[in-house]
Amino acid sequence: MPWWWRQTARYAGATALCALCLAVPALAASDHSLGDGSDADNERLMPGVYPSEPVLDSGEWLREPYDPFFDVDWSVALRGSYTKATSGERFDIRLVPTIGLEHIGTRSAISLDGSAEIVRPSDGGNINVTGLQLGLKTGYDLDSVTRLSGNANLSLTQAIAGSPGLATNIAIAPQTITGGADVGVTRQFGRFNVGVTGALQRNVYGPTTLVGGVVTDNSEQNYWALDSGLRVGFEATPIFEVFGQAGLGRDIFDRPSTALAAYPNATDATLKAGVTGRWSSILEATASAGVGLRRFDAASLGEVVTQLYDANVTFTPDPTWRMTAGFSTTVSPPGPNGGGTTRVEYAAKAEVAYTVNSWLALRALADWNSARFVGSANTETGYGLGVGADYKVNAHTAVTADYNFDHSNSTSNGVQDAHRVTVGITLSR
Repeated sequence: MPWWWRQTARYAGATALCALCLAVPALAASDHSLGDGSDADNERLMPGVYPSEPVLDSGEWLREPYDPFFDVDWSVALRGSYTKATSGERFDIRLVPTIGLEHIGTRSAISLDGSAEIVRPSDGGNINVTGLQLGLKTGYDLDSVTRLSGNANLSLTQAIAGSPGLATNIAIAPQTITGGADVGVTRQFGRFNVGVTGALQRNVYGPTTLVGGVVTDNSEQNYWALDSGLRVGFEATPIFEVFGQAGLGRDIFDRPSTALAAYPNATDATLKAGVTGRWSSILEATASAGVGLRRFDAASLGEVVTQLYDANVTFTPDPTWRMTAGFSTTVSPPGPNGGGTTRVEYAAKAEVAYTVNSWLALRALADWNSARFVGSANTETGYGLGVGADYKVNAHTAVTADYNFDHSNSTSNGVQDAHRVTVGITLSR
């Protein structure tokens, strides 16, 4: 057996032991009245069998004895992950707390979600906050045919040196901060529906520190994005809706680009048409195609014309199966790791989730992406595969296990492969 597989087994075993120790109190509260778990006919282990009243299957009795304005939900996940990549091996301990607040009123709906990812490398390095997300969603019905919506978001991400897909010469990856808000209104006019949206987004990139101490300033990539959109749909039949979308946006940069010798400010215009089909709650599919024009203020940078393709499919044949697939086109500034004037990316993803019984859920996913940079010879391609399982000890405790494989090939970083095994425990309200 290769030595790195033995190393993987040791790390996975250590993580699983830690997770089991944390789960002991919860295991004591699980339901053993249906068997001690050693027999194959235990209801907890039989596919398609759902025990009628397992202990702690519902946590409603833990709710407050009054009706609060917000329903509060939270969880804390502790995970250990071992990664074998082209850039080397690493073992990380991850703490992932999440919280959610939700209010559903007669006409209004408000939800606030937040999560963070805190990583401690096994080599005793610094504790890093690699991810922080906050999101606010609101909606209000003015009347039976008119709805207002408003959303806000804040995201902070920073990859750890040695992570899959990150160049091997990077000692400290740049910190990326994005935040913004959008508002919209939709109204029904008989078989027609019309929606208007407006959005403001801020993107900030921190410096990159290379091996050897060289620091690269990425502030030239900081910019504001302003976008507006119009969607008109027509219910052709009770199942099919045809629609058209138009968008207009502006990207305004803080500083001129040294490589381009000009401000890369640009105006984006998009026009798409598509169709949506809804068959009860079993199948929903949307497909659209169109064209996008990105025109720069500086005449020397010219313009970029892109074909736009988007599609989404959700298939739920019964409560135990859920399958989703999507394809998208993204046109954006190149960012600190790109080049040229514009990044054009095509991406696809698919997910399958299967609930075996009340205690066990399985999942699998796959994704693919390909990007080119207009004005540069740089390219990026990649794909990933993953499988995972969640074992529900009781209503508040779940043990999780995942395996992921990622492959990337870029002009700047070359070919990189990564295998990752993650085991952990999640405690939730």
